[in-house]
Amino acid sequence: MILDIELLNDTRFRDRFVIADESIAYLDGNSLGRLPKRTQALLSEAISQQWGHTLIGSWNSHWLDLPTRIGDKIGQLIGAGTGNTIVTDSTSINIYKLASALLQLRGDRRQIITDRTNFPTDIYILEGLCDSLPGNLELTLLDIATDNHSELHAQLDSAITDNTALVVLSHVHYQSGYALDLSAITEIAHRKGARILWDLSHSVGAMPIDLAGAQADAAVGCTYKYLNGGPGAPAFLYCRPDLRASLSNPIQGWFGAARPFDFTSAFQAHDSISKFTVGTPPVLSLAAIEPGVELTLEAGISYLRERSIALSSYFVEHVLQNLTELGYRVYSPQDPQLRGSHVSLWHEHAWPITQSLIKDYRVIPDFRAPSLIRFGFTPLYTTKSEIDQALHGLKDTLLKEAYRKYPVTRDGVT
Repeated sequence: MILDIELLNDTRFRDRFVIADESIAYLDGNSLGRLPKRTQALLSEAISQQWGHTLIGSWNSHWLDLPTRIGDKIGQLIGAGTGNTIVTDSTSINIYKLASALLQLRGDRRQIITDRTNFPTDIYILEGLCDSLPGNLELTLLDIATDNHSELHAQLDSAITDNTALVVLSHVHYQSGYALDLSAITEIAHRKGARILWDLSHSVGAMPIDLAGAQADAAVGCTYKYLNGGPGAPAFLYCRPDLRASLSNPIQGWFGAARPFDFTSAFQAHDSISKFTVGTPPVLSLAAIEPGVELTLEAGISYLRERSIALSSYFVEHVLQNLTELGYRVYSPQDPQLRGSHVSLWHEHAWPITQSLIKDYRVIPDFRAPSLIRFGFTPLYTTKSEIDQALHGLKDTLLKEAYRKYPVTRDGVT
């Protein structure tokens, strides 16, 4: 692959983020994106002026529309149209709400399908729904193909039957980085009469997504990775507009009511996407999301995808050329069109190598048990020099055996 060096070295958006220490190569954006500088100023104003001075008046002038206003901006990144996306609760809670709602349409179907290696919270919630909802629901965990569209599509086409009510998959796999074909898989599910719920947590802000074009039924995603919304930032959810009227939020909270400030005891659901909200929105956490989303929109998803591919391909090519003899294996798809914006390396000593990278080489990746080191390439701010620093650390710690001074396993370490 011929790499675009100009794109690799393009750092036009990096100075819009707080970079406290340029000597650190921060490649853990999948767990927490960097802090946009504008977020600092915005939160300061929200605290001192909107809360400190305006007090309750800020609800009507600034705060009540935060979930839908930011939701519509995220909607531009996921091909959702206007009025179909809202920022609320956590990814886990949103999966519960939407999976429960879609299962209301199941009829006699009893099966839920997901990937055995899907992000654990997705599986936990689906297991809980099978235990708590009536009707003898059963959860099928597939050992899906992780880098081959044709094999995966054939597998799903066989697994989804006239007993399948719901398919829940991640657009980009949190370990391998494999990017599923959202449109093709949605078509397979619909052709079999099943509904589909997508988890966009590892793709939103780094990859083009077109939910409306794919006719996806519903989707969730987090905002603290590539959208740089801050630690524990509220998540978002999307529901296809023509399905919304037939779905009920299983958690009937007052902000999901049609007229919450009438304070009536009888619940009547809102007819908009707001029906999927529950309690009072966390204003400061919501406000912190908007600058990162706006930066992503300003950059444009086409540019971000191109730069993401350039960064990850540069990393993969150097690993394949220089590090495989040291025991590293590229666990992610080598074809850049089949992966998201992170690359995982397998190594038998992955945990101590990760500790050595952090403490000896000032490189911050993250570790995924049992043997993966994951490197996230956030196209808004990751630099070629950070990748070079990581590649050097990966090689040097093995050649000098620096990793051997660290524990073999992560027992007792979060």
